[in-house]
Amino acid sequence: MVSASANMAANMAIGPGLGEAQQAILLSLKRRGPATQAQVGEELDYSPATLREHLRTLTTHGLVERRGSRHGKRGRPEVVYALTRRGESLFPHRESEVLTELVAHLIELGHTDLLDRFFAARVAARRPAVLARVRGLRGAERFQEVARILSDEGFMALVGDTPGGPTLRLCHCPIRDLVAVTALPCRYEQALLGDLLDRPLQRTEYLPDGQTSCTYCEATPTTPAQESL
Repeated sequence: MVSASANMAANMAIGPGLGEAQQAILLSLKRRGPATQAQVGEELDYSPATLREHLRTLTTHGLVERRGSRHGKRGRPEVVYALTRRGESLFPHRESEVLTELVAHLIELGHTDLLDRFFAARVAARRPAVLARVRGLRGAERFQEVARILSDEGFMALVGDTPGGPTLRLCHCPIRDLVAVTALPCRYEQALLGDLLDRPLQRTEYLPDGQTSCTYCEATPTTPAQESL
């Protein structure tokens, strides 16, 4: 039997609530690919009853899924288990690191214009679908739907209520490493937020500046005298 726990921490991020046996099963499925309970048992020193229970739990939690069946040694069909996308996410990914390095490299070579066009095109591609979600909504209802849209994208958005009007707080930035290299994504995201909320916005807090959120409120109108300053 192979001991799957010896280098567990080096191979995967330990998910909350996962015991050693469950992590070992996930590692086995990662190494082998889709496999039956019996095949996983060939690698792990757990009883069939224990494996069955843990596979059921991992399936319930959305980390493992049933993916068809295949005939076992006795000719009987056995369920094939495989990692879900959520299960795969427990293992190290370096896409963000590589993307950040790529952006930094393009900036160093003086190709900021390419990045500008990319982020503009990315927001333009998303705009029709998200605008459709807020069409016909007004006031607080519209703010709440925009918060849901942003939360779906990983920004953990909350709507606040102040004497000056509603605010939108983004408590997490899923592309923070990228923003540390270039603020271009922020500029285009703020423009899209203005379209979604159908009003000009100003940012009063900014996560990269060490504050607890990126917070937006309706921009204060400027007077002609202010514009001339």
